[in-house]
Amino acid sequence: MEEQRTQDLGFARLDVDREARTGTPEVVYAAGKTPAETVACLAGLLDAGLPLAWATRVDAATAAAVRERWPDALLDDDARCAFVGSLPEPRGRVLVLTAGTSDGPVAAEVAATLAACGVGCRRVDDVGVAGLHRVLAVAPELGTADAVVVVAGMDGALPSVVAGLTDRLVVAVPTSVGYGAAFDGLAPLLTMLTACAPGVLVVNIDNGFGAGVAAARIARSAHAGRHAARGLDGLDGPDGPDGPAQR
Repeated sequence: MEEQRTQDLGFARLDVDREARTGTPEVVYAAGKTPAETVACLAGLLDAGLPLAWATRVDAATAAAVRERWPDALLDDDARCAFVGSLPEPRGRVLVLTAGTSDGPVAAEVAATLAACGVGCRRVDDVGVAGLHRVLAVAPELGTADAVVVVAGMDGALPSVVAGLTDRLVVAVPTSVGYGAAFDGLAPLLTMLTACAPGVLVVNIDNGFGAGVAAARIARSAHAGRHAARGLDGLDGPDGPDGPAQR
């Protein structure tokens, strides 16, 4: 492995070459940091030459500090994310489903993560198993995606249903939405881990960032494979394997 650069801020050591090594850049987790620390981390990443510096779990005070330092920063209040710099052009496509509207903030973090990773995304909300016809209505779309992210709290049954309808990998995100016996997301987590349908990858409770990164890596690999196949087949026109859905 080539020597990897680190930006030492004293209170943090930024892994500025992480994207070259893993495909995903160093991202600032703002929870537990002061607004000043988060701003310093973002500045350190930009100073190291990254085109985009990005923070998750950004509260109102931190968002205000970011906006004061970079007036043109992109702040996503729903996702609790802050972006400074340019978002990459999207490649590939991920379908993000939520069981209920209350799962929206976690799904927003998934979508924001995909955008920052340069992957296209379509969200469809409120298709939980309490009304099975709702998820069946979007079943035709499952096969058009490179991966499917399913965000669900309460009983957490939706990922298993979706995985039984498609050959795409399903990334399941349990949320802390639900009444007492849901145990702040533990019940849906266990449901997803014991899903009957194979092909379900489960991330931690409320971890929209982790789900987004996993789905982005799948989508980028799928896009690269299609691009290589198109080159081999000589299909360079707009109706090649990617199709209009990839733009």
